[in-house]
Amino acid sequence: MDLHLLFQLSMNGLIVGTLYGVVGMCFVLIYKASQIVNFAQGEFLLIGAWVCWWLLTKYQLPFVWGFLATLVFMMVFGFLLQVIVLRPMIGEPVISVIMMTIGLSIFFQALMKWIFGVLPQPYPPVFTVKSVDILGLQVQTVYLMAMAVSLVIMVGFAWFFKMSRMGLAMRATSYDQQVAQSLGISVRQVFALSWAISAMVSAVAGVVVGVVNGVSSALSFFGIKVFPAVILGGLDSIVGSVLGGLIIGVLENWAQFADSQFLKWGNLYEVAPFYVLIVILMIKPYGLFGKRDIERV
Repeated sequence: MDLHLLFQLSMNGLIVGTLYGVVGMCFVLIYKASQIVNFAQGEFLLIGAWVCWWLLTKYQLPFVWGFLATLVFMMVFGFLLQVIVLRPMIGEPVISVIMMTIGLSIFFQALMKWIFGVLPQPYPPVFTVKSVDILGLQVQTVYLMAMAVSLVIMVGFAWFFKMSRMGLAMRATSYDQQVAQSLGISVRQVFALSWAISAMVSAVAGVVVGVVNGVSSALSFFGIKVFPAVILGGLDSIVGSVLGGLIIGVLENWAQFADSQFLKWGNLYEVAPFYVLIVILMIKPYGLFGKRDIERV
């Protein structure tokens, strides 16, 4: 047993798990605000990664400015998407809105392929130092940046929901939309802001993964991989999505270790989160921190 490899994969799992947690928070944010699961979340990562790549290669912007411009673009994009496309769906059955997000996912994938092609494109060099030695483990610099940004985002989410006026309005809307509206809260504004924040934060993960692996349509699959983490933590729990992301990130890297050292099945790294998803749904369908809904029928 290669213990050094196990420690290396565990470290990678924790770092990737923070990205899963960040994207998971975006799932939860939209679900808590509007009771909708956004199946186009992975495409938000893809669009953000392509926009940042385009700014860096087309206009030769420094990475920091290209990254910040991408976040601004994605926030406006998410806001307009909700206002123009999804707002007319308010009042329709939930399944209709979910099917709309699936349609958006397919449309955005096709659009990105049409604009940028189907071949993976590498990012320009971002850091002069590619990796850093931490306790004998080699960790890519971009992953350290991702972890730092992810922690800042998590702290920002915690402050936003507990201290800001809009955060409190979003919490009230997630609890009961009719009561929130009767108290003077603009539910439509809450919906639009939740999509804007979700798109912007997802772009962070998209850029990080793009810097490491290059940008291609396969990046959108990252959003589907996060879904088991969201189910594990609870679809309506911000804290649960973060914890679920860390657990799934570590578990899939442990699955890679077990596969390479013992099982020799191949591709276990990709499917392990979905095995976990099946087990979770069988044992604890509301997740670790999810709220159990009791309905009278």
